[in-house]
Amino acid sequence: MASIHAAAVLIGAKAALIRGPAGSGKSHLAWQLLQSALPFTRLVADDRVQLHARAGRLLLQPVPELAGLIEIRGLGIRRVVYEPLAAAGLVIDLAAADAARLPARMAETVAVEGVTLPRLAVAAGTPAFPLVLALLETRPAGD
Repeated sequence: MASIHAAAVLIGAKAALIRGPAGSGKSHLAWQLLQSALPFTRLVADDRVQLHARAGRLLLQPVPELAGLIEIRGLGIRRVVYEPLAAAGLVIDLAAADAARLPARMAETVAVEGVTLPRLAVAAGTPAFPLVLALLETRPAGD
């Protein structure tokens, strides 16, 4: 079992694993997703995420001491309802050096703990929330 500095939000049936360097907006994006009009969202973890690869799926869960806690910049640490375990369906990399205006197909996936998942690379300084919404609501041309 690995533990990484990240956030995770359940969106419908699958979770988004939000990675990025310190200060890149992981908690902020998680909070925006939780406050969005998406059909079902729930915090899985903020700050630290435990990863387990099982049966071809990447399972995410909070570290016990941080379960249900999220940092809201300007308000501090807050307690929210959380999901204790979720399967990842998307990886969002914030401040990604390889983010491109028109990403290559091979940049649209990433292997985490041996599990290949769809990936959204967001350039530093680019608002991630609108891109995540667009990704969830659209399909690439030709698909």
